[in-house]
Amino acid sequence: SVLSRYENQITILSDYLEEFPETDEPVWILGRQHHLNTDKSKLLLDISARLWFTYRRKFSPIGGTGPSSDAGWGCMLRCGQMMLAQALICRHLGRDWQWDKHKKQPEEYHRILRCFLDRKDCCYSIHQMAQMGVGEGKSIGEWFGPNTVAQVLKKLALFDEWNSLAVYVSMDNTVVIEDIKKMCWFPAQSSGVAHSSAHLHRSALGQNKNTAGLCPGWKPLLLIIPLRLGINHINPVYIDAFKECFKMPQSLGALGGKPNNAYYFIGFLGNELIYLDPHTTQSFVDSEENGTVDDESFHCQQAPHRMKIMNLDPSVALGFFCKEEYDFDNWCSLVQKEIVKQQSLRMFELVQKHPPHWPPFIPPTKPEVTTTGAELIESTDKLFELEEEFEILSV
Repeated sequence: SVLSRYENQITILSDYLEEFPETDEPVWILGRQHHLNTDKSKLLLDISARLWFTYRRKFSPIGGTGPSSDAGWGCMLRCGQMMLAQALICRHLGRDWQWDKHKKQPEEYHRILRCFLDRKDCCYSIHQMAQMGVGEGKSIGEWFGPNTVAQVLKKLALFDEWNSLAVYVSMDNTVVIEDIKKMCWFPAQSSGVAHSSAHLHRSALGQNKNTAGLCPGWKPLLLIIPLRLGINHINPVYIDAFKECFKMPQSLGALGGKPNNAYYFIGFLGNELIYLDPHTTQSFVDSEENGTVDDESFHCQQAPHRMKIMNLDPSVALGFFCKEEYDFDNWCSLVQKEIVKQQSLRMFELVQKHPPHWPPFIPPTKPEVTTTGAELIESTDKLFELEEEFEILSV
């Protein structure tokens, strides 16, 4: 009955931007500035271009016998999908790409969407994320926090050759420049090693080739910074710095919300945060025979929600995307100028060298197994089954 109640839940959105106040203050959306008095339509187009992932129902059961809907528990996973999807849009189509439901979209767009479809063979599906969460101590159907989602995305990205992302999740509120550059600068590989590695994971994720190539270069960076901005409530001292992050051209927004209610924050107006809400249950959508996806339900075409920053739960995760090393260097300069030097109580630290008291930094690599991502998921299926049997025996 609880699941049914969530599946029938409908989020009521206001029509367009009529409820936004009359103000000269700018609206910031993922590093872009808009003015309500002059370009409301551009603001709406910018928001509707973001991929919007919500609860879905009637997909194949997770693990074969698990839930066929994530209503009521998958909201943070959907927010993680939205942040990652924004990174992939920036990587392949550019930050200023706009979505038009009446126009044909590029193949890269449909390929991005296919990464997130609710199927176990899609690399960032709800199935893959829920299963990978088992290794993070989360049972399938259990609510995730921002840091857990970040860890899951970091692991899944290792199997994603097409996008070839380096995912860095900071620890102890500290971003280490040395470690990120070590992770993002990859050396040339011998053709034999590269071919073997590509062969192992290509079939599971539906990827055709590693577009990063075999030459040394910079892997596009997805930087996620989990933070605790207070104890029970957000500390007001962090508000200005938190808002500054949405102004940065590298911004992917933030994961957060309220206890057990996750939202994807994409910008702000004054002291109100603007967010996309995953708490709408829609039916499962699969790709067509030609590989395209009926994508209208993946874009929020109405006014986004807003909430006062002070109502935000203090547990959040900031996201940034740096396609080139120049973007990362620019981000470091902005952080030094707008966050580190301006704040008496810093939201997070940015350091050049790896702290000597930390364990050595080893860039994450694919597991040394002769298996595919799909087979990896089957092994986590078995782990889930064993947990269920243990629980039954315990009872």
